[in-house]
Amino acid sequence: MNTSAKRPETESSADLSQQLLLAMPGKVSGNLANTVIYVCEHTGHGALGLVINRPTDITVGDLLKRIDLDLSLETGPVQDFPVFFGGPVQTDRGFVLHAPVGGYSSSIQLGDVALTTSRDILQDVAKGKGPAQLLVTLGYAGWGAGQLESEMSQNAWLNVAASNDILFETPFEDRYGMALSQLGIDPLMLTGDAGHA
Repeated sequence: MNTSAKRPETESSADLSQQLLLAMPGKVSGNLANTVIYVCEHTGHGALGLVINRPTDITVGDLLKRIDLDLSLETGPVQDFPVFFGGPVQTDRGFVLHAPVGGYSSSIQLGDVALTTSRDILQDVAKGKGPAQLLVTLGYAGWGAGQLESEMSQNAWLNVAASNDILFETPFEDRYGMALSQLGIDPLMLTGDAGHA
């Protein structure tokens, strides 16, 4: 990726990379309703993000066994962490959001976290030598050129700066409320229905 090239900016465009998107009730439906999405990359060509608040019934330990990685005694409690539904695109592919960044073969650095898609990170996790903080997903959420900007202009999403605390430390069921609170919004004040007399 050429980071020195600047993408053309339009008056309404903003780089939402490393931001959290919060699905607005009644505006985002289907499998992204009520989600919190960490935007890994947002360029003029589109955006890629990971849902961080929708666990599956698969644990990291289950996933490691499925890809024939033996768990060592040092794997520790990470083996019981849930694997998250990262989004509806490529749901058979794993994505690992983690800190510290490390030196894995297929990683993109995103500030002080990284997104890794190579097997070497899972090998380290199985040996108990993985990153201190990690979130594993299957699949991702993707938008084509201009699609996310259009959804933002329709108030489908709120955005707020991401923090490692929300990404890795906050219980998944509290991530939406925690992110909203950074905007000074009480989740109980949001509704997807207009008032009817």
